[in-house]
Amino acid sequence: MAQCVQSVQELIPDSFVPCVAALCSDEAERLTRLNHLSFAELLKPFSRLTSEVHMRDPNNQLHIIKNLKIAVSNIITQPPQPGAIRKLLNDVVSGSQPAEGLVANVITAGDYDLNISDRSIKASVPWYSNWKDTLMELKESSLYTATTPWFESYRETFLQSMPASDHEFLNHYLACMLVASSNEVEPMEQFSKLSQEQHRIQHNNDYSYPKWFIPNTLKYYVLLHDVSAGDEQRAESIYEEMKQKYGTQGCYLLKINSRTSNRASDEQIPDPWSQYLQKSSIQNQESYEDGPCTITSNKNSDSNLLSLDGLDNEVKDGLPNNFRAHPLQLDQSSDPSNSIDGPDHVKSASSLHETKKANTGIIHGACLTLTDHDRIRQFIQEFTFRGLLPHIEKTIRQLNDQLISRKGLSRSLFSATKKWFSGSKVPEKSINELKNTSGLLYPPEAPELQIRKMADLCFLVQHYDLAYSCYHTAKKDFLNDQAMLYAAGALEMAAVSAFLQPGAPRPYPAHYMDTAIQTYRDICRNMVLAERCVLLSAEILKSQSKYSEAAALLIRLTSEQNTWKGMDSDLRSALLLEQAAHCFINMKSPMVRKYAFHMILAGHRFSKAGQKKHALRCYCQAMQVYKGKGWSLAEDHINFTIGRQSYTLRQLDNAVSAFRHILINESKQSAAQQGAFLREYLYVYKNVSQLSPDGPLPQLPLPYINSSATRVFFGHDRRPADGEKQAATHVSLDQEYDSESSQQWRELEEQVVAMVNKGIIPSSFYPTQYCLNSYSDNSRFPLAVVEEPITVEVAFRNPLKVPLLLTDLSLLWKFQPKDFSGKDNEEVKELITGEPEMIGTEVISEFLINSEESKVARLKLFPHHIGELHILGVVYNLGTIQGSMTVDGIGALPGCHTGKHSLSMSVRGRQDLEIQGPRLNNTKEEKTSIKYGPDRRLDPIITEEMPLLEVFFIHFPTGLLCGEIRKAYVEFVNVSKCPLTALKVVSKRPEFFTFGGNTAVLTPLSPSASENCSAYKTVVTDSTSVCTALISSASSVDFGISIGSQPEVIPVPLPDTVLLPGASVQLPMWLRGPDEEGVHEINFLFYYESVEKQPKIRHRILRHTAVICTSRSLNVRATVCRSNSLEDEEGRGGNMLVFVDVENTNTSEAGVKEFHIVQVSSSSKLWKLQNSVNLAENKEAKLASREKGKFCFKAVRCKEKEAAMQASERYTFADIIFGNEQIISSASPCADFFYRSLSSELKKPQAQLSLHTEKHSIEDAVRLIQKCSEVDLNIIILWKAYVVEDSKQLILEGQHHVILHTIGKEAFSYPQKQELPEMELLKFFRPENTAVSSRPSVDQLSNLIKTSLHYPESFNHPFHQKSLCLVPVTLLLSNCSKADVDVIVDLRHKTTSPEALEIHGSFTWLGQTQYKLQLKSQEIHSLQLKACFVHTGVYNLGTPRVFAKLSDQVTVFETSQQNSMPALIIINNM
Repeated sequence: MAQCVQSVQELIPDSFVPCVAALCSDEAERLTRLNHLSFAELLKPFSRLTSEVHMRDPNNQLHIIKNLKIAVSNIITQPPQPGAIRKLLNDVVSGSQPAEGLVANVITAGDYDLNISDRSIKASVPWYSNWKDTLMELKESSLYTATTPWFESYRETFLQSMPASDHEFLNHYLACMLVASSNEVEPMEQFSKLSQEQHRIQHNNDYSYPKWFIPNTLKYYVLLHDVSAGDEQRAESIYEEMKQKYGTQGCYLLKINSRTSNRASDEQIPDPWSQYLQKSSIQNQESYEDGPCTITSNKNSDSNLLSLDGLDNEVKDGLPNNFRAHPLQLDQSSDPSNSIDGPDHVKSASSLHETKKANTGIIHGACLTLTDHDRIRQFIQEFTFRGLLPHIEKTIRQLNDQLISRKGLSRSLFSATKKWFSGSKVPEKSINELKNTSGLLYPPEAPELQIRKMADLCFLVQHYDLAYSCYHTAKKDFLNDQAMLYAAGALEMAAVSAFLQPGAPRPYPAHYMDTAIQTYRDICRNMVLAERCVLLSAEILKSQSKYSEAAALLIRLTSEQNTWKGMDSDLRSALLLEQAAHCFINMKSPMVRKYAFHMILAGHRFSKAGQKKHALRCYCQAMQVYKGKGWSLAEDHINFTIGRQSYTLRQLDNAVSAFRHILINESKQSAAQQGAFLREYLYVYKNVSQLSPDGPLPQLPLPYINSSATRVFFGHDRRPADGEKQAATHVSLDQEYDSESSQQWRELEEQVVAMVNKGIIPSSFYPTQYCLNSYSDNSRFPLAVVEEPITVEVAFRNPLKVPLLLTDLSLLWKFQPKDFSGKDNEEVKELITGEPEMIGTEVISEFLINSEESKVARLKLFPHHIGELHILGVVYNLGTIQGSMTVDGIGALPGCHTGKHSLSMSVRGRQDLEIQGPRLNNTKEEKTSIKYGPDRRLDPIITEEMPLLEVFFIHFPTGLLCGEIRKAYVEFVNVSKCPLTALKVVSKRPEFFTFGGNTAVLTPLSPSASENCSAYKTVVTDSTSVCTALISSASSVDFGISIGSQPEVIPVPLPDTVLLPGASVQLPMWLRGPDEEGVHEINFLFYYESVEKQPKIRHRILRHTAVICTSRSLNVRATVCRSNSLEDEEGRGGNMLVFVDVENTNTSEAGVKEFHIVQVSSSSKLWKLQNSVNLAENKEAKLASREKGKFCFKAVRCKEKEAAMQASERYTFADIIFGNEQIISSASPCADFFYRSLSSELKKPQAQLSLHTEKHSIEDAVRLIQKCSEVDLNIIILWKAYVVEDSKQLILEGQHHVILHTIGKEAFSYPQKQELPEMELLKFFRPENTAVSSRPSVDQLSNLIKTSLHYPESFNHPFHQKSLCLVPVTLLLSNCSKADVDVIVDLRHKTTSPEALEIHGSFTWLGQTQYKLQLKSQEIHSLQLKACFVHTGVYNLGTPRVFAKLSDQVTVFETSQQNSMPALIIINNM
């Protein structure tokens, strides 16, 4: 139980005190009424004696009484009505609320800190409470115990208002004060009348009430004298007369009213009456002249709410109102059904307020001075010492003597006590045996009742030993007689007496109390007495720290709904359950969850009893335990009830926050329950918003908004495809974020910006971001352009199982108009929403989110003015759909949000979009603390107008063959009001497309080509020129390719380089299918600027991603090797043979029937194809599926003047035609794609040879040698493919490129897959440091000096005439390098082994065996040799070994000639 102000040793004596009646004359009553008090009320503050009192017990032992208190009350002849008592108790409890603003009462129980005071009433619901502050104030004590003043008030009032009953005498009148005034005409006669009236009330059978202790009641005569108005002499003389008649012990002169009430303001006299009268002031207006208390039915306020927890609220039957005099009387005029303050009958706040005001205005004791206070105190002392106690002492002696004489026992009960306890005990019958007997009633003179009277008298004067003995004796007598009501009373008081005995000779007999409670409850059906037992016993058990037993006792009485149904049962149960809860929290190891559970039960019963504030307080206190433990259903129930009670008490903010709590937790409730919660919330919310219609929009809890998932898009939506026209993909909110692609776009933009700024990216450059999301860099203020829409995508989630309907959904924003041109606006206007001329706002009329659905809404703003925009959040009406709880299927249909839903109820509110920036992690300070950077995606700066480009692709293919050339058109449209310029396109795959060459001459189509819809420029040729090359030349600069340029950035050839507002331009665009088959994503980034330079935005971009699927076509591989023939038309060596293999790898899935090779062209600065050396008769080169063709061409060096043009980046193109049309390979688009394929080669830096340095490094030497084997010859294969599609034949055309670098090395038209090296065993030893060999490879050396033997193929010699045959042989040495070379020719055979002889045959060279020569750059030298043969046969003359070294190098390299073909000679005999 909660801590009480009084200890149980003080509480019980104060609850059972001697009762004294007061009977006043009208004049006496008038005198006291001057102080707004009755006579009994006048005495109340002074009714406790300030000193100890002595009396003698029957054994003449002195007995001390401490803190004796007497209760004086007016005589009332009607017993109090139970309904009135119940109303009084109800009002006492509702009138006693926790003090507001005090330090919260906190109990620390286990892991919990529980606030046991009513902070919640002050709109600070417990989940917002900050325990830390409270705990700091209370840190001195680890255990704080709560007080519950409403319970103590209830208990005190309950014990005081108990009606007197026949089976006990504790609250029967022992004495009667007869009060008259000295102003009376005949005071003595008045005393006689009062005495007769008292006698008539006590002894006349008409009056069953009040009850009197003994027949000869003590009468005490009091003369009241008004000092300020009365005659003191007369008063004294009357008093003397009274002493004569009644004796000095039996009368008293009490002087009051020493001042007149109009002088009350002069000095401030304390008012000791207010604390006693305040409790009853609310309920007891009948005892004043204030008129009846009104009880207004407040049923209507509850009618809109659902039935609380589904419990029926009972309205009690009317109660009989047949008495007038009792202060607890109900007003006659009020309707009986309204007489009980039931759950639906709440006293209106206004009437309570007025009553309180009226009562606080009254000054009690206005005519009394402090001297008067002392006189009253003295009067009580005198009355008790001289009158009451001697009377009690005498009565105890008389009763004792009566008992001794009647029972025939020894002189006093004391000597008999031992015999009673030790002697033969009467077996106590068990309570169950006695259940069926109603018990008997004793006449007033019965000796058993005399024992009880004596016990009660002893108890009242704190003689607990004697009282216990008497109760014990009486108990046995009553049980023997089976008088169960009397027995229960004796058991109850025996237990209390045993507990209160000084020195505690025996333990507290709790079983006596249990039997008494059971008897009262089950046999006597008297719940009032049972409740008194429980209240006393629980206090006693609590004082012994037996909290568990106390809690069990309290709970036992609360479950008896069937015994005594009704509101008083609810109020009693609520209070007892609350005390039980406090018992659980006060245990040695606090039972916090039991505390919370019983607080919930108490709150529920308080609610049924109409005690809304107490109910709310209980639920709030229990919430502290259940909160945050994952018991969501319990939390929901508590929050719902808190919301309900708060709403009833008009604490609307509390109600809203409680209902909000139910909705924002991840609820496990059913859909129907959630729907009910939501409707309740909306209803309460509506009431709140109606209170302050002009206030700020409230924050709504639903639906959830995932702020970090908010995306912002700047610009117009993409146009859909229109026939063959396809708009650039650009950026849209439908695209998923991909970090790789965003990095690629960023690189492309950097590339083009660098090129525009002469290779340097300016420091102010920041990549353009059209779509901002949680992955983008949002640290800067984004830039938006005036008159271009801003779309904000907000991610909503509905956590409930019921659909939510948002209506009139729009963005909430704040705008500051500014001029960014440099002139600062002096007046910066803050514009909040609702200025459509500044910012247009799109409103979504209906937006339905189905149950547990996540859905995004795209909301647009249209800025019409430059300045700073801040998007704050969203504003909408929140509601549910009328009727159906869920929308299955229908809700998902697109036509759903067109106003078809009828809203049941909706409230307008807002939710803010607050996005937390990224966590900072750069500096040490940021790493050690948690800091977040800004996220400014919702704070765009609106800048001046900019041009806006739209790009459309016409006839753009989705599928191509590898290498296929297709012509499409691109349309550029300027949809803004500003002209745009500097249009460029950048792509990572420049080899995929071209806009044609720079010069107009190269691009136009020839008439014949246009007939065939060919993409190429063609010329008709006659058949005679077949297989010989047609020469043309072109410069790579014309096609935008030069050393050091960026081939990825391509300027778009706009006419006049400017696109005016509203203008559009169509340009041809040639595409070439990538060489690898598969799906290719090709990114184009269009860059453009405004003609007028803007300070904020320098340029704009437009993105397009083309997806092309390529299928296999041809594979081309080529090799080049030196021709050994010396027939050189130009007179210098260096002819080469080019072998080209073409394979049709198409698997006919594209419907390709066959490929025709129509032309093979070469392009090089140094070489050109001369003619075809194909021996086949077949002029047309056709390849069906999986067929292979082989071509051989002769290549020669370009003439000197042609070669000299290489400095100007001019390439020589040579075309060898297999048909009757020449495709001019040096024109667009053939040359474009050729140059684009070359561009990756051109990017590589060229190694410059330092020929003029003093000392060549060995690397230079190697480089020179390597250069000999290099050729820069590029082959272009042009083809046509015949495709059958939908029974129509199409002709596709295309080209493949092969770049030949090295003699003898095969080159391919398609990229080769890198084969992974095989896994090697792990080596556990360290390899020696071998320097990388700087020797050139064998292939490279063999190309440094080209050797050629000239001799007759067969030689006839008459061996019979001359045994030696001499044959002249010419050895041609050709220096292929551009440096001087020293050559050594060694004619000696390498080995002399027989095998070698067999190979070479036995021939020898005659003459010099070694020659040393120096060959100048590209010089050809011939040596005349002689070979000597002795036999006929076939001989290989290729034995000379040639060594060479660069003239300025030391190292000699052998040029191996083993690779060259054997020089076979046949020697015949003649």
